Amino acid sequence: MNIAAIFPGQGSQSVGMLAEVAQRSPVVRERFAEASDALSFDLWQLTQQGPAEILGQTENTQPALLTASVALWEALQALRSEPLQVEAMAGHSLGEYSALVCAGAISFVDGVGLVRKRGELMQQAVPGGQGGMAAVLGLEDSKVRACCAAVEGVVTAANFNAPGQVVIAGAKAAVDLAIQACKDAGAKRAVALDVSGPFHSPLMAPAAEEFSKILDATAVQMPRITVVQNVEAKPAGNEHQIRANLVAQLSAPVRWTETIERLVNDGAQQFIESGPGNVLSGLVKRIARGTPTVALSSNEGLESAIGL
Repeated sequence: MNIAAIFPGQGSQSVGMLAEVAQRSPVVRERFAEASDALSFDLWQLTQQGPAEILGQTENTQPALLTASVALWEALQALRSEPLQVEAMAGHSLGEYSALVCAGAISFVDGVGLVRKRGELMQQAVPGGQGGMAAVLGLEDSKVRACCAAVEGVVTAANFNAPGQVVIAGAKAAVDLAIQACKDAGAKRAVALDVSGPFHSPLMAPAAEEFSKILDATAVQMPRITVVQNVEAKPAGNEHQIRANLVAQLSAPVRWTETIERLVNDGAQQFIESGPGNVLSGLVKRIARGTPTVALSSNEGLESAIGL
């Protein structure tokens, strides 16, 4: 069977995540201990005890989710009688780093440090309260783009999550105008999201510039497993392109619908979501109807994946 692994982005975190799996597989605590050493604070304690507001700060959320996603993937492999072979991987936004670590393109410790810095730079790029994001439901991609283009100020499509499910991002005033424009154009819903910045919008350009320097100093190699990247919805041809895509991703949209379609067109018959929650599994069901998905975050899902 042709299997693809997918890794979630911000919003999937929760206090207490992976507690059940950690009791079954020591690799979870081992990975969190390794991440804690790299970060110089106890990441496991933060994920298990919170507070949720601190875990939800992007510079903490990003290393916590990467560590959780990688630990879940390795726990699955350790609990199986033989390693699970997958044909391809992809990650949603931050999840792309989890995919690149699991595919052997970036070391785990480097990955933790990268996403910690990524979070800090993203937070610093736009002062608090000046940027925003909103979810638009029930409106075609082209109409969402047109609504963003029609209003004054910086606002663009940031995540093409599934058909009829797009997230927009930009300056708060422009996002508010675009919300109304989308409603007027026939959107079923258009609601502001509780996020700390306008991620995947042109306002992230200052973060991208600084992050590029950090990536240039980080060892990156071609992955052992194909990784379909967000920016182009296709795999990179070389290490330089992997880096360029990661930099561009900060201020460019996540083309998730196209990413899943690419994986299916390349032969994926089963998806495994490695990370807290099951958000991506829900999106896959809307993009590739009938393609089975398993989320590793529950014992039931883990058992299903062990049996594949």
